[in-house]
Amino acid sequence: MTFRRITAGLASIVGVTLIVIVVFLVIYAWPAVRLNGWKFLYKNTWSLGRLYGNPITVHGQQIMPGAHYGILFLIAGTLLTTAIALLIAVPVGVGAAMFLAEGVPPLLRTWVSLFVELLAAIPSVVFGLWGYVVVIPFLGYRVFPFMVKWLGFIPFFSGPSGSGYGLLTCGFVLALMIVPLITATLRDALLGQAASLHEGALALGASRFEAQWGVLLPAVRRVLIGSSILATGRALGETMAVLMISGNAVNILPRNIYDTVSTMASFIVSQLDSALTDPTGMAVRSLAEVALVLCVISILVNSFARLLLYYAGQQGAGAP
Repeated sequence: MTFRRITAGLASIVGVTLIVIVVFLVIYAWPAVRLNGWKFLYKNTWSLGRLYGNPITVHGQQIMPGAHYGILFLIAGTLLTTAIALLIAVPVGVGAAMFLAEGVPPLLRTWVSLFVELLAAIPSVVFGLWGYVVVIPFLGYRVFPFMVKWLGFIPFFSGPSGSGYGLLTCGFVLALMIVPLITATLRDALLGQAASLHEGALALGASRFEAQWGVLLPAVRRVLIGSSILATGRALGETMAVLMISGNAVNILPRNIYDTVSTMASFIVSQLDSALTDPTGMAVRSLAEVALVLCVISILVNSFARLLLYYAGQQGAGAP
C-alpha cells in the first residue's frame, strides 16, 4: 500500500505540473486576454506602440499608444512548419525503422541504431547553427531556384525563392530533429513483435518488405501514432533552431513555401527583451497569451492523438 501511494504521488506530479502551468498562464495573461479578445487570433499586427509616450486606457487596461497585438502570422508559421516537418519525418522515420528492424544484420543493428539515437541527443542550437551555416546557403542558392523552375506551376511552390531562410528550411531542419523519435520508438516496437507474425507472412509468400509493411507495421500502428504525436510536440515547441533559420518575419503571412516565417515559441524568445521595455507590462502579458495559445494547441493535438489511439485500438480489437 505504501509503495502504491508513493508511485501514485510521483505519477501525479506530471498532471499537477501541467495544471499549474496552464493556471499560471491564464492568470498572468488574463489582462491581455481581456484587452485583445478573439481578434488576437485572427489579426495580423503585432506592435508595441510608442514606448516613450504616455500610457492610454483601452477596455480597462493600460497600454502604450499605438500598441496592437495579433498573432495570426505566428499561428500560421507554427502550424505550417510543423506540418512540413511531419510530412518529411514520418515517411523517413517509418522507412528507417523498417530498415533497422529487417534490413540491417543483427551484429550491426545496435551500432547503426546508436547513431540514430545520438541524433536525438544533439542540442537544438547545434541544429540551428548547422542550418544557418550549411542548410540555408545550400537550399537558398541551389535547391529553391531548382524547385521554382520545375515546380513553379504549383501555387505554393512558385517564386520568389528567397535567400534560404523560411518555411521549408524550418520544416526540413525540424524533420531531422524529430526523425530519431519516430525511428527509435517504431524500431523497438517492430522488433518486439512475435516472430510468428513475420515468419507466417514469409511462409505465405510475402517478401520481407511486404511482411513488414502489410503485417508488422499495422500491428504497431498505435506506437506509430504515439511517436508521431511526441514528434509533433517537439516540433511545435522548438525554439532556438527555428529562431536561427526562420527569418523572424513579423506581421507577414507566408506567400509560398520559401517565405520567411515566425513561430510562437521562437517569437516569444525574440521579442521578450523588447516587451520588457513596455512600462505597462501589457507586451509581456501578451507574450504570455501567445504561450497560452501554444499550450492550448499542444493540448488539442494530444487530445486528438488520444482519439486516434482509441480508434486504432478499437480497430485492432475488431480485427479477425
